[in-house]
Amino acid sequence: MRMSRSRRGALIAAGATLAVTAGGLVTAGVAAAAAGCSVAYSVDNQWQGGFGANVTITNLGDPVNGWTLTWSYTAGQTVTQAWNATVTQAGAQVTAKDAGYNAAIPTNGTASFGFNGSWNDASNPVPANFALNGTACTGSTGPTTGPTTRPPTTNPPTGNPPTSPPTNPPGGGVPTNPPTADSKQLENLNRGLISVRSGSGNFVSWRLLGYEPQSTAFNLYRGSTRVNSSPITNSTNYLDSGAAAGASYTVRAVVNGAERAASEASLQFGNGYLDVPIQPPAGGTTPDGVAYTYAANDASVGDLDGDGQYEIVLKWDPTNSKDNSQSGYTGNVFVDAYRLTGSRLWRIDLGRNIRAGAHYTQFQVYDYDGDGRAEVAMKTADGTRSGTGQVIGSSTADYRNSSGYVLSGPEYLTMFNGLTGAAMSTVDYVPARGTVSSWGDSYGNRVDRFLAATAFLDGQRPSVIFSRGYYTRTVIVAWDFRNGALTRRWTFDSNSAGSQYTGQGNHNLAIADVDQDGRDEIIFGAMCVDDNGSPLWNTGNGHGDALHVGDLDPSRPGLEVFKVDEDGSKPSSFFADARTGRMLWTTSPNGDNGRGVSGDIYAGSPGAESWSSAADGLRSTTGANIGRKPGSTNFLAWWDADPVRELLDGTHIDKYGTSGDTRLLTASGVHSNNGTKSTPSLSGDILGDWREEVIWPTTDNTALRIYTTTAVTDRKIPTLVHDPQYRSALAWQNTAYNQPPHPSFFIGNNMPTPPQPRIYVR
Repeated sequence: MRMSRSRRGALIAAGATLAVTAGGLVTAGVAAAAAGCSVAYSVDNQWQGGFGANVTITNLGDPVNGWTLTWSYTAGQTVTQAWNATVTQAGAQVTAKDAGYNAAIPTNGTASFGFNGSWNDASNPVPANFALNGTACTGSTGPTTGPTTRPPTTNPPTGNPPTSPPTNPPGGGVPTNPPTADSKQLENLNRGLISVRSGSGNFVSWRLLGYEPQSTAFNLYRGSTRVNSSPITNSTNYLDSGAAAGASYTVRAVVNGAERAASEASLQFGNGYLDVPIQPPAGGTTPDGVAYTYAANDASVGDLDGDGQYEIVLKWDPTNSKDNSQSGYTGNVFVDAYRLTGSRLWRIDLGRNIRAGAHYTQFQVYDYDGDGRAEVAMKTADGTRSGTGQVIGSSTADYRNSSGYVLSGPEYLTMFNGLTGAAMSTVDYVPARGTVSSWGDSYGNRVDRFLAATAFLDGQRPSVIFSRGYYTRTVIVAWDFRNGALTRRWTFDSNSAGSQYTGQGNHNLAIADVDQDGRDEIIFGAMCVDDNGSPLWNTGNGHGDALHVGDLDPSRPGLEVFKVDEDGSKPSSFFADARTGRMLWTTSPNGDNGRGVSGDIYAGSPGAESWSSAADGLRSTTGANIGRKPGSTNFLAWWDADPVRELLDGTHIDKYGTSGDTRLLTASGVHSNNGTKSTPSLSGDILGDWREEVIWPTTDNTALRIYTTTAVTDRKIPTLVHDPQYRSALAWQNTAYNQPPHPSFFIGNNMPTPPQPRIYVR
């Protein structure tokens, strides 16, 4: 059974008499002059000493702007933290007030908030009465003596369809504090428990969740048998030697000597990898008679159904996919969603008016409205067909010219429901293409250079970023998705910001809180845009192909940027302070420097090492040449037992050494993506402990093959996807020229204890 932790935002006015329905859902109605509402109170999860609840109200009366909801507890329950509302408690009396952004509720609109609370582990009855703005609820509009109409007990279908609520937090732990001024909304994940056959035993690995203390210990169970003699304290992995292949495991957190609830059952990697079946679209023929088929391309992850486990969102590219500089028709682009069992949730057909290629479709997957389930955002056009069959715009329009480019017709941005694929909100894409030649050429190359990302611009909730142009004019737009609608937060346009901001973008971008104010910035190639859309800094070094942002030099405060440059008159690469853009060291100009990487791959030098195609040697954090460059300049992955990172290229993983690289993994029966870029569909910490998984499509494109390490480590690091910078990086990894993710803190040789992330979970 799939379980939901849905928690939505906003409320209304009136008060209630209550009826308890199956599953502990409470409904209530309201009566007052020109007012009415229904209140739904549900306990979504419950654990030893604590519980999580969700309150949803449907406004049946006149529109309301500002609300206060009150109720009383009868069994000593106490609200400890809340989100989407300000909640206070005096004795048994609880008062919840709107959070400002959700104060206005239209007629028949809904508003929700959620909270965690404590209870006595014996009785947790639902409140008997509610009052909204001082009026007791009755379930109708008008006077209490008039006829009543029962409102629906579920939210209207503008959000994700409901699923069954869980009885415990997905990870078997206790969810963390909700929004504060300096905490960000991350996913309420389960343990990500995996079992991988390793020799004559099973390697078992799981998540330390970001809100859990570093002191959290664990007991591991094979069936009902505990396999560890004493709680596991120094890691979140275990080799169960001699165990039967196919054994099932659960893990339980141990906090202050008390064992918490069991996790979900382990996901089994029988052959050292997990194959997720996928379904290739049927091929076709272009208007000029060229046949094509489909290959699985970039992927992303998100908890689409709210059960605490990631699903995979996959882009299918036709075999006639084009770079923007190449003319010719392409097949349609398809985007699918799959559970890890291979069950396909939906397929979106972007239609003939979205060209196929690395620079055209960037898709973002995250929970943008905070309801506990991820959405999917991407650029659309006339003829795009949603996962439920909705057609956006005209189904017959064909704007392709004789060269296969799409240089006319409307352009849209659409937010899709992650569970169903339904289009939830569609707006005009900003900026419009306007005059094609104003972007740098007249045939359609530079006008259609798109980038996308996910960022916490307000320091709490995620926004989605879409841009156009980086060779000349650059426009970056931030969007919020709240209450079922996309709204524009701000627009950065080099036409108004100044000509010095033209031509500075990369084929990729990065998101990080570079000024340490709790709000994210957009590192847009050689420049940086602040969280409010204003310029923060600009090196003026121009366009490039690779970009890395992280705590690359832990001896310095804050973060650093490593970037390679294309302009032969500029440094071939530079290492800069991410807060100010001040360059700390550079390498000499040497033409178009097409590849560059930065990460701690060598324990013999402190901090990250940096290298690139057009500069000699491996560079230290001071820019000194410390020896041989690695055999690849592509991706990175934490793979073996130590915190030094490994080299990921094509379909293999290597360990750097001063005299040569050592092969750790050669994946079999798979292919890499994106031509000479040779990137995986996705690489990141999506399951198990803090080390990273790699997803490649099988050679016949019938499965996504997920590889994970079996190296036993004594390192205990919270799951990287509970680090907001790293989680954002997984979201933008599919953008144009894919880059590996970096967390906001240093992982490497002689690393300190990782900081506790400042997050709350949904």
